Amino acid sequence: MRAFEIKSDLAIKASEFWSQCSLQSVNWELAPFIRMTAPTDWQSQPIEGWPVGVELFKSWILLFGVLPVDRHAFRLREMAPGFGFYERSSSWTSREWNHDRTVVGNDHGCTVIDRVAVVSRVPILEPFLLPIYRLIFRHRHRRLKKKYARPTAAGRR
Repeated sequence: MRAFEIKSDLAIKASEFWSQCSLQSVNWELAPFIRMTAPTDWQSQPIEGWPVGVELFKSWILLFGVLPVDRHAFRLREMAPGFGFYERSSSWTSREWNHDRTVVGNDHGCTVIDRVAVVSRVPILEPFLLPIYRLIFRHRHRRLKKKYARPTAAGRR
């Protein structure tokens, strides 16, 4: 199983960031490169309210919001309300897709930590897919840092 971790410090309280986590916020992080579909009922439902241990729904992974590139079956392994989630899903390309997101408060807001571990259905593709997944998560964190940037010393009053 190949894995990576990305973390970012954000200028938003952990509880406030966590309360905004939904599939809509995930799609905002992924935009404009990727969009994930979901039944209407799941789009804005806070992630912390999602049940664990059962398949929740299937999602098309759409490149640039239109081209289907994968089909993802969502399943949460564990939920830590106010702190994070532990996803263990599968897709057409990944036999195992493990994504853990942790949100930890700090003196300036919070730190968001994403850990991703993947087992490809086609092992020869794994070395090619993991860098793509890493790029996607770096993009997500760049968007988060831009949205929740800390004010600069010159901007404080």
